[in-house]
Amino acid sequence: MQKKFFTNLVLVLVLNALVKPFYILGIDAEILKQVEAHSPGSYGEYFSLIGFTFILNIFLDLGITNYNTRNIAQNNQLLKKHFSGIITLRALLSIGYMALLVILGLILGYSEHQFEILAILGLNQIFASFLIYFRSNLAGLLLFKQDSFISVLDKFLLILICSVLLWGGVTNQPFQIQWFVYAQTFAYAVSAIIAGYLVVRKTGKIKLTFNPSFSWMIIKQSLPYALLILLMMIYYRTDGVMLERMLPNGKQEAAIYARGYRFFEALNMVGYLFAGLLLPIFAKLIKDKESIHDILYFAFKLIMSFSISAGIISFFYQAEIIEWRFETTGEDLIHASKSFGMLMICFIFMTMTYIFGTLLTANGSLKQLNIAAGLGVLLNIGLNMYLIPKEGAYGAAIASLITQGLTALIQIYLVFKIINVNINWRSLLTISVFAGTVTLIGYSSQTMNYHWSIKYFASILASALVAFTSGMISLKGIIRLLDNR
Repeated sequence: MQKKFFTNLVLVLVLNALVKPFYILGIDAEILKQVEAHSPGSYGEYFSLIGFTFILNIFLDLGITNYNTRNIAQNNQLLKKHFSGIITLRALLSIGYMALLVILGLILGYSEHQFEILAILGLNQIFASFLIYFRSNLAGLLLFKQDSFISVLDKFLLILICSVLLWGGVTNQPFQIQWFVYAQTFAYAVSAIIAGYLVVRKTGKIKLTFNPSFSWMIIKQSLPYALLILLMMIYYRTDGVMLERMLPNGKQEAAIYARGYRFFEALNMVGYLFAGLLLPIFAKLIKDKESIHDILYFAFKLIMSFSISAGIISFFYQAEIIEWRFETTGEDLIHASKSFGMLMICFIFMTMTYIFGTLLTANGSLKQLNIAAGLGVLLNIGLNMYLIPKEGAYGAAIASLITQGLTALIQIYLVFKIINVNINWRSLLTISVFAGTVTLIGYSSQTMNYHWSIKYFASILASALVAFTSGMISLKGIIRLLDNR
């Protein structure tokens, strides 16, 4: 199982490394720069609205996707039986989701222009939710290769469309944020159709029917997952919404925050990919009563090698990175880079939750996870209400760091308390020493008399070398894993 995890991890990382960083840091970041240049605050408004649709997304999914991944991984034969019923249920949930967007949008006082964008973003979420559900079936069947290609298809299509609009000379108008929203609609819809086709090839011909008893059964079993996702999404996405709503210059402040958040989101894709691969693998190992100790620490050290290196080194070069990508200067540069630096440290804790939170989810420990996430929501909203009026985007980043740090530590504690996993003190010591060494590398590199980009990449390479020599990443272990049949 470790071999399957590692080989498919390499595939999905290669595909995503080729596509998603360019999309987030190339296309999306360029759109942010161009839109803010001719219409300040427009991207911040979009950033807030899309965060709002993400928070409510749980009412579109109700935890069905995570439940389905775990269930299909443990019971492949249920795919054909459940597929048509879940598709019908999701269609009904989509109608309710759109109605909820409208009602809460009215309560929050969104303008007519904001409602236009909100409606299309809501439709995009519906297409994306179907895409994710189809992918959960592919992952549940351990068809990681097909899932890997589908995972980058929507972003690949967006790159093609937006590249033409940004640089193709097809229009004399400045780039409009609405164009970006409509391009997402096309990309998500096409990707969902192709993913659905791949699943139907496995299920055979299906007939869409609505069975109230079946739907209620699925909802009851999915609700704990739904609550968990809702709580996590609130403290993951509420910062942008609160920035835009709480401050007089909220749109501009949200746009400043979005500059650093773009990098945070790009790096965060690695953790998300780890979780997507680990959830069905953990679930199957737990069902078969096999040891999860080796793959847990194998995955943990792998992801920490990446997150510690990227997070700490980027923290030391926060201003240079923001200035390079967004051509930001003055107070905006100081403000954006400070919040970006906090988000980079936050990213390290976030990756921990992708390992330990995923293991708890696979184990079905939803009650404990929901309590931890509930504490995270209360802490995050309270901190945001206190810090945003004082510090703006920087305050939101500090709130995220404290929240993610606390929830990560709680999840680690829960894993050792609930699941039969021994504490590997040697691995934990190795990770701690590695973090200290990378910090020393980043700090020392700033004294070198070279361009910042050379120092940055030299520090990353030095950190990678330390990862291999310290035992964070074991070449012998990887070779042994690939040779193991």
